Amino acid sequence: MENRSYAQAISGGYTSKLARQYGYATNYHGVSHPSLPNYLAMTSGSTHGITDDGYYVLPAGDLGTQLTSARISWRAYMEGMTGACTTSTYPYAVKHDPFAYYGGRCPSNVVPFTHFAGDMKGTVPRFVWITPDMCHDGHDCSTATADAWLSKTVPVILNSTAWKQGGVLFVTWDEGEDSANSVLTIVVHPRPKVKTSRIAYNHYNLLATIEGVFGLKRLGAAATAARMSDLMAIS
Repeated sequence: MENRSYAQAISGGYTSKLARQYGYATNYHGVSHPSLPNYLAMTSGSTHGITDDGYYVLPAGDLGTQLTSARISWRAYMEGMTGACTTSTYPYAVKHDPFAYYGGRCPSNVVPFTHFAGDMKGTVPRFVWITPDMCHDGHDCSTATADAWLSKTVPVILNSTAWKQGGVLFVTWDEGEDSANSVLTIVVHPRPKVKTSRIAYNHYNLLATIEGVFGLKRLGAAATAARMSDLMAIS
């Protein structure tokens, strides 16, 4: 999700209900501005010194490469992507597709969001990434619009066999609009033991958590970042 500080994001009716029913971090922060460095941090443990939303060819040392090398099935669903990941136009935005940067092309694991609903009814990849389009992520549209998109999309995930059989869903925003760069991050799994975490977390902690789940080497700053173990605890 995009460009909402913690207080703004949790004001959404469905979003607030989801957070309080499951678990959420109240002290989570983006690592930079604008969007792209945060997406890169979340998938490679580094901003690579990038401070804008331009297109760059980066080394193929990212979460997707790790998953592929470990033979762990994964797919990234990009809403609005109609052609090549580097050239598809609005409402898709390549700056919100970090996998397009590593090695200068998207792997075949990156697909249009139109594949999502069908996949959720069948064999779900072990790792799933979802990027809404520029309206549904809240970048160009209201918090209410983004909240409504989540209210339609999240239940599809929670109704999947994959989620019911030990899956976990993370919902996060790339960056906040306040001076602290605060964002809301929700951790959705059955029977959460801890529903609210005040521990200071950021995108590197999220990456460390995901890599820990799959037994992968931690990349970049994720190597020294604590896993979000409290919100992953199940009663």
